[in-house]
Amino acid sequence: MRKMGFSRRSLPDSCPDCYTVADFCKDHPRGLYVLAVNNHVVCVQDGDWFDTWDSGDEIPAYYWSKE
Repeated sequence: MRKMGFSRRSLPDSCPDCYTVADFCKDHPRGLYVLAVNNHVVCVQDGDWFDTWDSGDEIPAYYWSKE
């Protein structure tokens, strides 16, 4: 991911079990991100997530953002 211009970022630790992919999308209405969830990744672009299933309730562990 680094070779493609992404930087790895941590998520706030204030509520690690309740901050969902849907919450991340609301907080990040602009930009390109890749979220790491349980053995899976989710693409987020401009506040919308793209996945093969509805992963909005999943809990991301960390994310990559495009600079």
